[in-house]
Order: sequence, then C-alpha cells, then structure tokens
Amino acid sequence: MASRRNIAPAIGIDLGTTYSCVAVWQNNRAEIIPNDQGNRITPSCVAFTEDGRLLGDAAKNQTDMNPTNTVFAVKRLIGRRFSDSSAQNDVKYWPFKVVAGPSDRPRIVVNYRGVEKQFYAEEISSMVLVKMKEVAETYLGCILKNAVITVPAYFNDSQRQATKNAGAIAGLNVMRIMDEPTAAAIAYGFDKITKDSKKKCVLIFDLGGGTFDVSLLSVIHGKFVVQATTGDTHLGGEDFDDRLVDHCVKEFKKKYNKDITGNAKSLRRLRTACERAKRMLSSSVMTSIDVDYLYDGVDFSTRISRARFEELNKELFMRCTDLIEKCLSDATIDKTGVDVVVLVGGSTRIPKILELVQDFFKGKELCKGIHPDEAVAYGAAILAANLNGQRDKEVQKLVLVDVTPLSLGIQTLGREMSVVVPRNTPIPTKLKKGFETSCDNQTSVRIAVYEGESAETETKYNNLLGEFLIDGIEPAPMGVSKLDVWFDIDADGILTVSAKGRSSGQKKKIVITRQNGDLTAAEIQKMIEDAAHYKAEDEKHKARISLEDLAEKLKSMAMDSGRSASEMKTMEEKAENVIAWLETNHHAEIGEINKQLKELKATFPALCEEN
Repeated sequence: MASRRNIAPAIGIDLGTTYSCVAVWQNNRAEIIPNDQGNRITPSCVAFTEDGRLLGDAAKNQTDMNPTNTVFAVKRLIGRRFSDSSAQNDVKYWPFKVVAGPSDRPRIVVNYRGVEKQFYAEEISSMVLVKMKEVAETYLGCILKNAVITVPAYFNDSQRQATKNAGAIAGLNVMRIMDEPTAAAIAYGFDKITKDSKKKCVLIFDLGGGTFDVSLLSVIHGKFVVQATTGDTHLGGEDFDDRLVDHCVKEFKKKYNKDITGNAKSLRRLRTACERAKRMLSSSVMTSIDVDYLYDGVDFSTRISRARFEELNKELFMRCTDLIEKCLSDATIDKTGVDVVVLVGGSTRIPKILELVQDFFKGKELCKGIHPDEAVAYGAAILAANLNGQRDKEVQKLVLVDVTPLSLGIQTLGREMSVVVPRNTPIPTKLKKGFETSCDNQTSVRIAVYEGESAETETKYNNLLGEFLIDGIEPAPMGVSKLDVWFDIDADGILTVSAKGRSSGQKKKIVITRQNGDLTAAEIQKMIEDAAHYKAEDEKHKARISLEDLAEKLKSMAMDSGRSASEMKTMEEKAENVIAWLETNHHAEIGEINKQLKELKATFPALCEEN
C-alpha cells in the first residue's frame, strides 16, 4: 500500500462567475498556480468554434468575434430554474442563447463544429473545472483527483449539489463544497494561528463578479467558527456592468435613433468596453467608452465619470451595507465588536464600495493584505490539504465549524414552512421537532422539505429539496396523532430528514442529495462520457495546430540561404505535403496526426531542437 506521504496533492478551486483560480498546498504553504498564459486567474469562459472548443483566456480573447457561441457567467444559472426572475434578467444581457430544458432547467444553445448543441450549466462549469484541473496537473506534473471547490455562502442546496455534479463531470472527487468567505477567512487567519492567541472577530466582505457574501467568523488557534452568514447570489460586477450597458444603449438610441438590443455582436462589444471603463474608474475619475462601428456602421463614443457610474449603481451599492447590517444582527454583534474587516473579490476595488464599508465601520482600517482575487482559492487549498491527510503540522491544526446559510423546515397546513433548523445553525447538527396531524382520521402525512427565509408565507417562495410519505398512522381526531421529524446535517452539508409516528412506530427518511428534477446519476454519467469526448477533440485540435506550426516553421527554414538548393527543395516539398494532408484530412484521428508529427520530427531533427 502506498504511503500517505506520497499521495497526490489535493487542490483548491475558486470557481468564480467571471474568473477562476486554483491553488495547492506544498512546501509548507499554499501556492496559487499560474495558467499556460502565466496568469494567476483564468476567465470562466468557454467558446465553441468550427475548429474546436476553447477554454479560459483563449475563449475570452475571441468573445467579440464569436459572441453567440462564447459562454460566460454560467455560475449565475447553475442550480436555478429557467423561469427564475434572476435567470430571465441575465438572459436579456447575454449574447448566447438560453432556453428552457426538461423540468424548467436552463440549457445553453451554441453551434459547435457546425452542429447545434445544448448544454446544462453544470456541463459548462465542468469545462471550466477541467481547465483548472489541467492547469494544476501541468504545474504539478501528476494526475489529480481530489479537490475542494468553493461556492458563495448563500448558495442553496440545489446550487451546491449542481456545483458538486460539475466537479464529478470534470473527473474530480469533490471532497468538500466550501463557502467562499470561509475560505477567505482561512487565507487571512491561517498564518496567524501560532502568532496570535487572542480570539478575533473577523468579517469577510466578499463582492465578486456575480455574487456577494458577508460572513462573520471567530478565529483562534486554528479554529474558524462561522457565527453568521448572509448574501445575495445575484449581486456583483456583472450587475454593475449591466447598469452601464443600459446607460450606453439608451444614449446611443437617443443620439442616433437606433436600438442595438437585438444585435448580439454589438451588445457584446459594448459590454467589453463598459467592463473596461468600470475597471478604469477604480483609478480615474473620468474615462471614455469607445466602440468603432458599434451598430449599422455608426461609431459610439461617450464620456463617463466615476460619479455617474456610482449614481447608476447606487441602489446596488447600498444593498451591500444593508447585508452587512443583517449579518451582524443575525450574529447579535455590534459593529464595534468586529476586530477585522477583510475585503475579498475583484469588485472590492471599486472606490465607492471601499468608502461605504469604511463609513459603515466608522473609519476602521480595512484589511487589504490578502489578494482579493486569490484569497478564496488559497483558503480552499489549505482545507483540501487538511482533508487529503497531508501531514504538515500547520495544516492539521485547522478546525472549521460552518453554518447552514438558509433555514430548513417542512411544509405545514396553509402551505407555510415550519422551521426546524434556523439559518446560521452550526453544522454538523441534528435537531428534532414534533408535529400533529392536520385533519380527522389521517393515516398518512406527506413530509415536504424546504429551505429558505419565507417562513411566514407560502412555501412557493422557498426551495423544495425533497419529499416522502409516512403512512400507517392510526386514525384519530385531528391533532391527536403526533410524529417527530429529525433534520440531520453532516459536515459536508448533506441533509437527512427522518420522521416517526409516535403511536404507530412507522419510520421513513430521505437523504437530500439533489432537488427533484435535477441531474440523475445516469445523466451525470452521460455528461462524464461527453466530457471525455470533448477532451479528446481538444487534444486532436491541439495536435493539428502543432503539426501545422511545425510545417510552417519547416517552410521558413527552407528559405535559409545557408542551405543547398536540393535541401531547400526537399524541406519545402515536405512542408507543402504536410499542409496539403491537413487540408484534405479534416477528420483525421489523433493517432494519424501524431504519426505525421513523428515522421516530420524524425526527418528534420532541427525542428525538435526548436520545439
């Protein structure tokens, strides 16, 4: 049996709305892993072209030219229904098409190699995860399986399970779905474990590209205890971009009486310019938005001030401080009791956000010592090493106590939700609540399990997790027969609900592993097989590009005046033959392509020296 010391490392992945990041614990520290472009963060972007599939930077770089087949911000769809108001709002701004699939699950429609394809959000997310896995494997030089993937603290059960499914499709064993603010808190507090014995109350303000979380934790001696968490899974940089795009669309229509809302390419180019302007306004008080030939041959140019940008997003910015207030209220802690405020997420670079947070805490110095784009992956890598059994003394000191982000309960008479597990309850936990029959001579009870905060209103405003029937109840007048319901949540957040009739002794239970209507085991297996197919297509495309590059280099070498005429002719003919072969063998298998590569390198060893 292999020594545990020699096991492959586990990685931490921050699967972000706009950018993703991967890290690993090695050499007694967490390391952020750069991608093939040398960048420490990778666009959460997937593009489908006539030649193949592009991931990360390569996908983002061609967005403006191929907007309808370039998918981004898919995290905003994962675990949601197509009919959700938030999903409908996003679809208005995206150049790619989204339609309702079975059970109202959204499906992204693209054209891949001339064929229309439809993908669930989990599949697109799995492609981003594949990219992050490959980045780490290239860096570490080994095959990786185990990973911790982070999600917004306010993700519901369906969104968490969908993210876990995406990991499985990507070929990963997801050891833990971890809350992003908790990961950031570990990034902040981990190196202070042995240096500071005083208990600290740390507030994590995490505002990213698509989501916003506020979490309050106590940190002491390597123990991280979440006191309260709240947030908005639809608030972030993408929304600030939307407001700026809307402003520019109205201005363009006012100036030129032309409406660009139906033109995907124009909207995508405008959005790119607006995103760039938003970033510029973090360091400048004025910038311009310029797009040549935006629509119908008309150029667009406008000036935008930081003050105007702040006015457009005033309502969204104020929601951030409202949620800080809610988090502190849930934890019953006054703002003066917060020792450290840690900023995480790219949108915390916006000056107005910094000003609002600092004003809220009466001028308290904000912690900017951790990288806002990298902190979450950093913390996830530490937990991954801990769960993976790595024996580093520092890693083994880590103790994490998380909480439930949303209240859990069952539907009662009047379609209201009776809360069994209040939000912000530490996990693991097991809680019991007693219920009575709601009508005379009732012999069975349907237990419908919900999560959400609309406890005093109809359960339609909450999220149905699952349901089961307990029968065999002895007939009796209403309210006489009683039953107990247990909610048992383990450290991974997996919920088991069981019920038992007090008089009948009948017992039933359900393990909440996925919301009804979400991906089945068979669907996930099919997606895993499809992912392997797409990966093989990617490898074949890379091999074709490599062979074509070598042939072109051979043509260039043939022009070297230091060679004999016959040698130059041989090299040129061989290069032309390879190029012709590629043009006439578009569907060649990777084995055939590699054979051509091998022959070319064997015939001209100088090519191997340059590559």
